[in-house]
Amino acid sequence: MTHPTMDKNRKWVPGFGAMLLILLSHTTSALEVPLDPKVLEGLPQPPTITLQSPKDYIFDPRENIVIHCEAKGKPHPSFSWTRNGTHFDVEKDSKVLMKPGSGTLVIDISGEKAEAYEGTYQCTAHNEHGTAVSNNIVIRQSRSPLWSKERNEAIVVQMGVSLVLQCRPPAGLPPPVIFWMDNNFQRLPLDKRVSQALNGDLYFSNVLPEDNRNDYICYARFPHTQTIQQKQPISVTVLDMEAMNETVAALYNVTDFYSDSPEGERRPGFMTPLGITSTKMVLRGETLELECIADGLPTPEISWQKDGGELPSSRMSFYNFKKTLKVSDVNEADAGDYRCTATNKLGTAQHVIKVSVKAAPFWVSAPRNLILAPNETGILTCRVNGEPKPKISWFVNGVPIENAPEDHSRKVDDDTVILSFVKTGSSAVYQCNASNEFGYLLANAFVNVLAEAPRVLTPPNGVYQVITNNPALLHCASFGSPIPTITWFKDSQTSVKNGDPYVIHENGTLEIHVAQPLHSGKYTCIASNNLGLKENHVYLEVKEPTRILKQPEYKDVQRGMSAVFECKVKHDPSLIPTVIWLKDNGELPDDERFDVDGDSLTIRDVTDEDEGTYTCIQNTTLDQDSASAMLTVVGNPDPPTDLEITDQAERSVQLTWTPGDEHNSPTQKFLIQYEDLLHQPGVWINLTDTPGTSTTVQLNLSPYVYYSFRVLALNGVGYSRPSQPSSQYRTNPSAPDENPSDVQGVGTQPGNLVISWTPLTGFLANGPGLEYKVLWRQKDVEEDWSSKTVANVSQFIVSGTPTYVPYEIKVQAINDYGSGPEPEVVIGYSGEDLPLSAPDSVQVMVHNSTLAEVHWEPVSLQSVRGKLQGYKVYFRRIRGLHETQEDTEQQEQVLTFSGNRSEGRLPGLQPYSLYNLTVRVLNIKGEGPASPSKTFETPEGVPGPPSFLNVINPGLDSLTLEWGPPMNNNGRLAGYTLKYQPVNTTNELGPVKVINFLANETTITLGNLNSSMLYKFYMSAKTIKGSGPIITEEAFTAMDTTVPNRQVDIATQGWFIGLMCAIALLILVLLIVCFIKRNKGGKYPVKEKEDAHQDPEIQPMKEDDGTFGEYSDTEDHKPLKGSRTPSNGTVRRDESDDSLVDYGEGGDGQFNEDGSFIGQYSGKKEKDTHEGNESSEAPSPVNAMNSFV
Repeated sequence: MTHPTMDKNRKWVPGFGAMLLILLSHTTSALEVPLDPKVLEGLPQPPTITLQSPKDYIFDPRENIVIHCEAKGKPHPSFSWTRNGTHFDVEKDSKVLMKPGSGTLVIDISGEKAEAYEGTYQCTAHNEHGTAVSNNIVIRQSRSPLWSKERNEAIVVQMGVSLVLQCRPPAGLPPPVIFWMDNNFQRLPLDKRVSQALNGDLYFSNVLPEDNRNDYICYARFPHTQTIQQKQPISVTVLDMEAMNETVAALYNVTDFYSDSPEGERRPGFMTPLGITSTKMVLRGETLELECIADGLPTPEISWQKDGGELPSSRMSFYNFKKTLKVSDVNEADAGDYRCTATNKLGTAQHVIKVSVKAAPFWVSAPRNLILAPNETGILTCRVNGEPKPKISWFVNGVPIENAPEDHSRKVDDDTVILSFVKTGSSAVYQCNASNEFGYLLANAFVNVLAEAPRVLTPPNGVYQVITNNPALLHCASFGSPIPTITWFKDSQTSVKNGDPYVIHENGTLEIHVAQPLHSGKYTCIASNNLGLKENHVYLEVKEPTRILKQPEYKDVQRGMSAVFECKVKHDPSLIPTVIWLKDNGELPDDERFDVDGDSLTIRDVTDEDEGTYTCIQNTTLDQDSASAMLTVVGNPDPPTDLEITDQAERSVQLTWTPGDEHNSPTQKFLIQYEDLLHQPGVWINLTDTPGTSTTVQLNLSPYVYYSFRVLALNGVGYSRPSQPSSQYRTNPSAPDENPSDVQGVGTQPGNLVISWTPLTGFLANGPGLEYKVLWRQKDVEEDWSSKTVANVSQFIVSGTPTYVPYEIKVQAINDYGSGPEPEVVIGYSGEDLPLSAPDSVQVMVHNSTLAEVHWEPVSLQSVRGKLQGYKVYFRRIRGLHETQEDTEQQEQVLTFSGNRSEGRLPGLQPYSLYNLTVRVLNIKGEGPASPSKTFETPEGVPGPPSFLNVINPGLDSLTLEWGPPMNNNGRLAGYTLKYQPVNTTNELGPVKVINFLANETTITLGNLNSSMLYKFYMSAKTIKGSGPIITEEAFTAMDTTVPNRQVDIATQGWFIGLMCAIALLILVLLIVCFIKRNKGGKYPVKEKEDAHQDPEIQPMKEDDGTFGEYSDTEDHKPLKGSRTPSNGTVRRDESDDSLVDYGEGGDGQFNEDGSFIGQYSGKKEKDTHEGNESSEAPSPVNAMNSFV
């Protein structure tokens, strides 16, 4: 209900919805009222207008009037209305219904005069906590009145003058939309000469005979009623005044006669607006519409500019052929002088429109709802702007604040209300009204005084998942009065403070700007005020981003082939990506040729329709990544078409064609081929090619050819099919243009000269009757040319020539139309014969035991009787110098030295040998006679390696070596050198010992060697020239297997223990131990045990020296790298076996006083290297003893 003191003309706007401000510590903070019904339950709230009708409500009289007014609050508000400033009793009017639970009015105006319900309405929503009011809603009925009765007189106008046809529609509500049509309801054509003004009038900048018509009709369409009203038709007649006089004019009997303006061309002038300047006022935020319509002949062009500034291009648009300028969303900067200019060839005219911008009140900061705790302070601000400056008035629960009950906690300061130390029960709704001459604004803002303990509205145990490097927002929505303070903890321990990387927002949300995996975990938010606290737990999981590692790549694919796009992705293991493939940002075609398999897309049997952009989208529930690639389908180009021969000449034509489709692969070149229907029908020959950008080529032709041309296109895929052949073009015969090529003169045998050439093809013959004229003469001899004309052959033989002399040769082509050009002279030689002479003065110089150098006197060139090819040296080893018989198995060797040489080197000779050699001269025909035989000797060299080196009879400290002489002594053998050295178990070499032997010594026994030791031997032979290559061998000395007698471990003896303990105690312990072991193992003499049971691993005792046999070491041996294992059965050991204790574990084995073993022995486990049926047990004497126990 409107307060009686409220000005009935005061205008109002609704309050904002559910946004609250809470005042904490004497400052205000925004707090949104929770919408959760469970939270709202029991929470008091003053009314808030949530829905209302617009300020200006025009209704259609054919429909009910519905005036909206909805509000919320706790308790739910009650509603009342005023009309024209007085209480409107809804219940007393049966035509008016208020909807239950709301203030919305529904007025049934059927059968009633709708005008009775016009007026200004205002809604009031009230509960025990305050009163909210709506805007003043002005209700008006839409109207579409008829045109007043009028009779339009016919208009007669002189051609070329301007004309205005007025519309003047009846005033409607809202104003009608104007347009001009004819009797057939066709819109009249508008252009820059004929245009409709903003007020609906029709303007002619100049009239033309085509404007003659009697059905200019103005229509007005009224939007709300969707009715159209029509003005009476206007008739316009355009006259050419040069063909009429006053008498003729009088015959028309017209009242309006436009004859005051002269016909013909004229400068521009403005029809609207009139004068030099005009003014225009526009409100801020509305659309500015400026109009300039000019007359003139020719029709003027209109242009616009703003003096001292630029037109706002982003908000500006032109209409009506630039006669209307519209600027949307006007602001203060749009004020100023706008100049429109009309221009034709005779001059210009200008008009300035002075635009001023006013503003109805608009919000800078509207008052917002406050929720305050008792004794808090809050501020309501109502900041507005406008031109002129709006007046601000405050109301409380719809009553002007100056008329409201006095409240000492409230202070009003213009646009601000300060509420200090509010008390419980002082809740109210405040209204701010700002108005000026152009409008008003009204806002409701409630002040709700509450005392509420904190509540956390965010659901508990929520899980937030974000991608690494993205922001994470952990919500902690809360409600309480006073506003709760929000604190955060991570993993229930670490307090989260404001600062990098954390930001705690005013609404309690915790933001991590750039989330990292280390930020994952449990977060706890605590909301607290002076009435209590509440906590809530949430969880953050930071995931790895989804990234496409291998993106699809651009593909050029031939038709019919397959295209494969790969899209490999890396993603967080807990997020399962799904792949989507798109073609041109749409779904893939429903075609079985498209196969999506995991991270790839395969398109089989590609067609032209498959071309496009293919996009791979890898989606997870949190993020996605995408990549695209183009598929271009390429193919062989289509063949060229439309071949045409032009510019025909004797020896050239021009060929043009039309290229075919390139199929996405640019044409690289065109290949032109021809067919010679006269000489080679059916055979197409490449003539020339031209770049792929050309479609014409100049072709050089040959005489006497029946040409037919075709063209092939080449692109990156391949050649097109040939084009259709061109029409035939024949060239006339002529004498040959060239002579045969590759002319040569070579004698094949003594006394002849074979002259050969490559014949001309029929294409090059240039005419019928092709023959060749062959000319020759001996060079450097004064004689005439000999000649012979031959048929179309390729050679001619001249007989009776001297042996190998030079000839000058020419071959000329001739036909029935003449001879070819003068041929070039070619030098040839007559046939060769075998050389006559042998080289003289053959000498041999021996450089060393394997290299000699031979010299000779070259033969005269005349005696060569041909082209000198070089010299051949034949040499053979006869025998070694230490031998008496000739070596018949040696083959003769040959070295050829090209050119006119007089020396050559003979490598690879065998030392200490006797050789002989001969030299022959060589031409193409063959070899000449041999020179006298020459013998020479090679000196001694180093010998070859000994033929073998064997190790025999290995003993404990000795080895016997035997070797054989070298296969090649290469001189007088002087003796042998032996070097040897031991090799220990870690493959380290010991000191080297050297022994020299005479040539007749081939064996040696080495003594004083270590037993069970590997030795390496190096043997070489020598002559006076030095030692030759070595031969190596390796071998072990024999293993020492003698069993030591009564070896005792002192660590277990009584006297040693007696040093550490008392002697009496030691004797007692020894007696006990000996007694136990004797009862368990017994006494076994070593000799008796060996006689009783022979271990297969133990060799029998040698009779001659009474020692034990050797034991085979079963561990793997590791000789030096590159050494060879002896194949003569030599025993090898890694270490010597000095006692049987080595076969036990920990050295526990002992002997009794009578020489027998006591105690239990366990054999040392060793790798089995035995073959056949031998035991795999380690060969230990202890094992042999234990077999009797």
